[in-house]
Amino acid sequence: MSDPLVKVRNLKIGATVYPPGERPRDIEIVHGVDFDLAPGKVLGLIGESGAGKSTIGLATMAYGRGGVTITGGEVWVNGRDILKSGLRDVRNLRGGEVTYVSQSAAASFNPAKKIMEQVIEASVEHGKYSRSQAEERARALFAKLGLPDPDNIGNRYPHQVSGGQLQRCMTALALCPEPDLVVFDEPTTALDVTTQIDVLMAIKDAIRDTGVAALYITHDLAVVAQVSDEIMVLKMGDMVEHGQTDQIINAPREDYTKALVSVRSIEHEEKKPTPDPVLRVQDITARYSGTKFDVLHNVSVDLHPGQTLAVVGESGSGKSTLARVITGLLPPRAGNIDFAGRSLSPDLAGRTREDLRELQMIYQMADVAMNPRQTVGTIIGRPLEFYFGIRGSEKRKRIIELLDEIELGKEFMDRYPAELSGGQKQRVCIARSLAAKPKMIICDEVTSALDPLVADGILKLLLDLQKIEDVAYLFITHDLATVRAISDSIAVMYQGKVVRYGTKSEVLSPPFDDYTDLLLSSVPEMRLGWLEEVVAHRKMESAGN
Repeated sequence: MSDPLVKVRNLKIGATVYPPGERPRDIEIVHGVDFDLAPGKVLGLIGESGAGKSTIGLATMAYGRGGVTITGGEVWVNGRDILKSGLRDVRNLRGGEVTYVSQSAAASFNPAKKIMEQVIEASVEHGKYSRSQAEERARALFAKLGLPDPDNIGNRYPHQVSGGQLQRCMTALALCPEPDLVVFDEPTTALDVTTQIDVLMAIKDAIRDTGVAALYITHDLAVVAQVSDEIMVLKMGDMVEHGQTDQIINAPREDYTKALVSVRSIEHEEKKPTPDPVLRVQDITARYSGTKFDVLHNVSVDLHPGQTLAVVGESGSGKSTLARVITGLLPPRAGNIDFAGRSLSPDLAGRTREDLRELQMIYQMADVAMNPRQTVGTIIGRPLEFYFGIRGSEKRKRIIELLDEIELGKEFMDRYPAELSGGQKQRVCIARSLAAKPKMIICDEVTSALDPLVADGILKLLLDLQKIEDVAYLFITHDLATVRAISDSIAVMYQGKVVRYGTKSEVLSPPFDDYTDLLLSSVPEMRLGWLEEVVAHRKMESAGN
């Protein structure tokens, strides 16, 4: 056994918090974590938001983000404790020995500079290569990572490539200076499942071919199982379990790890449709103002009372645009929308208050869907006043009932959004929608920004509330695991068209069209070797064609 490249001992990390109306205080957010990482190996760090994953990853670069401070312990890289190193040594470490791949490549690249200039910058600055040598290495990495036209893609600007391509460019940026360690921080979370496959395989091949060690940070256990040799499970700054990937996936010891492994095990029996749909979308064609091309093409779907229609597809397929048309935010060029037995006005201004009340929406980002200066009680109470004129003690009683329904309780009534977790915020948004007593709720990627365990709780809550309130859901998502868990019917969208539509059992049963087959086969499974099997199967299909 070679000496570990990275050796972390009793790592403690703190931060200063500023509670509303109170004096600032220091807290500890990582509590004495230990691990070793050998050259050429991959350690997966997994856990919910706030577990300390990214904070620990950045500590291997002697860095604390956003006021975070490393307060104790040792971080050894290449035989020296970098926490005791001088500023010059730390500068040489970052971007030289240790590099970083963030979750959002689009936010990390400078839009005013060409990709090549940014990919080679660290290599040249650290004196690893001359400019021409760095460019040659970058082009070789572009080819290794499966980027199109590797000799010329570096001449493009970041906005001229797709999200998946830009994420691979960022991986090339991290590998270009030949680092000893790369910290991958949720590198595929923002990608569609079809794109995620390509990026994951490119990352895995690059790690194998270059011999670099890696920390792979994610909240998705199925993803980390494909690339890691070992997995460390974290919760609220503590190490819960650490072992070989096979052991963590197939024989977890701790209850929290078992819960992560069993995510998306929701049982939902498909309901048969009633004769009359609550929503009927007929032959909708739409385009955005100022553009020459339609983004929806003759879209038709039905949604029945008390049921869930999942609209699924990758980014750009037209899912959210369909929601905008249904809500009246984007009047269609052609087609009709019938709701609750009446024809809806194509634009929002022409809709009645009853139309608005009966058709509600829950948004993807709860953070920006609530006024941060209003209490939870005020937020939930607004629809009660606006639609029903309910005030005073009657309003308070109904708010408490809704808080009980979303499993929070009346003690949350006087809290502000900043005092809630991500899952709690989304529950408040659900309660606000239910306050209007709608017949239908559009759920637009409502769990995609949440950790798996929190998302599971939200999905179970939505299913329970559906039974109580008999409300219909139009559930927009790109997550096939979510679709399987909650839907009664499914519409698969691709390039603005519905390419497959029917009951859940019909849509998820073969034979499949090419796109649905690609989508279903791209959902990561929690077993070792799944990624290689999928890639090998696709290569065989390509060779056959």
